[in-house]
Amino acid sequence: MNREGALKNINVLDMGRVLAGPLCSAILGDLGADVVKLESPDGDLARTSLPLGGYFAAFNRSKRGITLNLKSEKGREIFLKLVEKADVLVENFRPGVMKKLGLDYRRLREVNPGLIYAAVSGYGQEGPYSQRAGLDPAAQAMSGIMSVTGFPGSDSARCGASVCDVMAGLHAAIGILAALHHRALTGEGQMIDVSLCDAGVVGMSSVTQQYLSTGQIPTKLGNGYVAYAPGGCYRALDGEVVVNGANWEAFCKSIEREDLLENPDYESVTSRVRNRDRLDAIINEWTGTRTVEQVVEIITRNRNVAAPVLNVEQVVKDEHIAGVRNMFTTVNLEGYGDIKITSQCIKMSGTPAQVSDPPAMGQHNLEIFKSLGYTEEEIGQWKEEKVI
Repeated sequence: MNREGALKNINVLDMGRVLAGPLCSAILGDLGADVVKLESPDGDLARTSLPLGGYFAAFNRSKRGITLNLKSEKGREIFLKLVEKADVLVENFRPGVMKKLGLDYRRLREVNPGLIYAAVSGYGQEGPYSQRAGLDPAAQAMSGIMSVTGFPGSDSARCGASVCDVMAGLHAAIGILAALHHRALTGEGQMIDVSLCDAGVVGMSSVTQQYLSTGQIPTKLGNGYVAYAPGGCYRALDGEVVVNGANWEAFCKSIEREDLLENPDYESVTSRVRNRDRLDAIINEWTGTRTVEQVVEIITRNRNVAAPVLNVEQVVKDEHIAGVRNMFTTVNLEGYGDIKITSQCIKMSGTPAQVSDPPAMGQHNLEIFKSLGYTEEEIGQWKEEKVI
């Protein structure tokens, strides 16, 4: 565990399941917080998600782990002792679940007034949709992301990655850090309410602004941009390449079409967006006679943006991403051995983040429960009683 990180001495109780909640607390653990992963005796669903071992390890790194049955009276008693010592609690149950257990924020702040309680859910703690089950695809649908993903005339498509889950986890972590700062000034804890749907709406900010400013409903543009052109994905001799020609004069020189600078159809951003299809055809004609590497070199040399479209294997083996930026690391999960996972992207000069191993089921039961004052005999009895 990274006990010398920026968040050392911050104790986090992680009740998250699957992705959004666990990712939030994993980030805090990477940054030095002591994160205790609390699972029911049946375990987090992520432990049985594919790929087996890898899914759980990716989002539960840098934590210690315990099991506890919160449906039992003894389990709730032990839980409240854990809350007394916690700075932060993270959960992503459906709103109302914790209240049914008698463990909602109102109850927990009686035990620990300084507690920062972060709740991540599909649609938030209040509102007409709050009781709906919410997963990433539903959040992508409700936030508008799916309506603009795909090519003109195609069915709506989900973004291939669980972006709403990830964005919700990130926003929850940001909220926790802000709340910790506020508590340091005032001594007051608070509740943080983050939803997957809201996170998706924030992710759509640049697209939604088109409607807010003009009243025009954004539609699918394939790989193009709402705000300007040229920009998108183009075919080269040996693959695909993303190109952005925001620096228009330099771009025209790069593709050896300085005549376009004199063409009224392309003289402004507005006209270039209006004539996007014709402009894309011109660019595809140019990229189609060059390799991806050649396109990237020429475009970036002339102060514009270009990047190869990499598949996942290429990303994992890329000398910059995997090498210099160290975006993948290996952890060990009991029963599965060494597992390569995605690391985290926060680079800090003074207190660097560190990724450590995820816990096995109940791995730290004895260690953590003894720290609460319970004896080994009591803890052994709990297992027989299915409290842990």
